[in-house]
Amino acid sequence: MKTPFLGTVWAIVRKDLRAELRSRELVSSMALFALLSILVFSFALELDREARESAISGVLWVTVIYASTIGLNRSMAMEREQANLDGMLIAPIDRTAIFFGKLVGNFVFALIVGCILLPVMTILYNKSLLSLEVFSILLLGTLGFATVGTLLATMTVQTRARESLLPIAMLPVTLPMLLSAVRATTGILGANVVDDGVTWPQILIVLDVVYMAASFLLFEYVTEE
Repeated sequence: MKTPFLGTVWAIVRKDLRAELRSRELVSSMALFALLSILVFSFALELDREARESAISGVLWVTVIYASTIGLNRSMAMEREQANLDGMLIAPIDRTAIFFGKLVGNFVFALIVGCILLPVMTILYNKSLLSLEVFSILLLGTLGFATVGTLLATMTVQTRARESLLPIAMLPVTLPMLLSAVRATTGILGANVVDDGVTWPQILIVLDVVYMAASFLLFEYVTEE
């Protein structure tokens, strides 16, 4: 008899949160990488003020993506090393519940790092990112990246070259999300959310739904032996 779906999801999320609270390994490594990345970008663009202002959205999202990739790799690698993933797959639970449980944990960790970046980038780039609109875009974009990343990390965790394979597989798939998130953030910072008749936040919502549906349908298939 299978365990209730929501109970399984919550059990996996709780396990991930407790493990992170004990070790503080995942978020700290993601945050450190993200902070170092935006410092490098800040120094590289120091001589051109206009370039700094126009590149702030791109810097934010490129940093979020790579930091999320580090977190996804490490999260799934720990599950594999401790045989937790194999245990969950043979347990009498719905496999899509495993996907959503891991998704929620990965999303929370990536969102925490994104929230840390907003005030730091506000100081470094002298451009306020502390607004509800920017946070909403961060929420939508991070959800999309975490959704695709959880599926692809589950696929690549079985390989020896998972650290390099995940970014290679993830970046082409999430390119539409990256473009939409950058354009939406740029539009908000420039007080022009609508660009050539296109509302980028709405496109982000549609992409989130598409990625979620595709990942939901494919997860059970990619976890088959």
